[in-house]
Amino acid sequence: MAKYLGPVCKLCRREGEKLFLKGERCFTPKCAFERRDFAPGPHGRSTQGRTERQSDFGRQLRAKQKARRVYGIFERQFRRYYSVALRRRGLTGLNLLQTLEMRLDNVIFRMGYAPNRATARLLVTHGHFLVNGRRTDIPSMLLKQGDEVAVRGGSRDATYFKGLPEEAEQRNQPAWLERDPGNLSGKVLRLPERAEIDGNLNEQLIVEYYSR
Repeated sequence: MAKYLGPVCKLCRREGEKLFLKGERCFTPKCAFERRDFAPGPHGRSTQGRTERQSDFGRQLRAKQKARRVYGIFERQFRRYYSVALRRRGLTGLNLLQTLEMRLDNVIFRMGYAPNRATARLLVTHGHFLVNGRRTDIPSMLLKQGDEVAVRGGSRDATYFKGLPEEAEQRNQPAWLERDPGNLSGKVLRLPERAEIDGNLNEQLIVEYYSR
């Protein structure tokens, strides 16, 4: 399975805004974007503060790349999600974002059981979570309404999970999910509405990109 191994802070700098890929660290002065808020590369500093004129294609590409980086997905998989969204009834852009939100690694992150999606993905691949009582190690698994997620019994004694209930309580929980920090479990109540998904993502530009 392919995965990005480079510095994730470069991804934020390329998009020109914080994507909060490192969780709590992004809210501290240690965040690389706070110290170098210009594009990476040899010419990044020379363009600092300069307003670039983007073509329609450029804006569509950046919107698509931003969504991919927020959810940690490569192009082939992202295109497949778009195909799924296109076949469903309703607005294609909203269908796409809802599909991305229903990934297992994202649901675990949204429940507050991981500080970021990368950590959630790692926890899933190590087999620490159950879905409807069955162990799974597939972060891209798409959940549906009524699915239940819980930390595996054998993992609860691990150092990471011992202090997790208190940490999870301090993290926001969206209304479309139900969370029980005491039992390290949760449930998908429904599909998220557009207002409950990252407002900095422009799904219309993504649709335009793939509709060329």
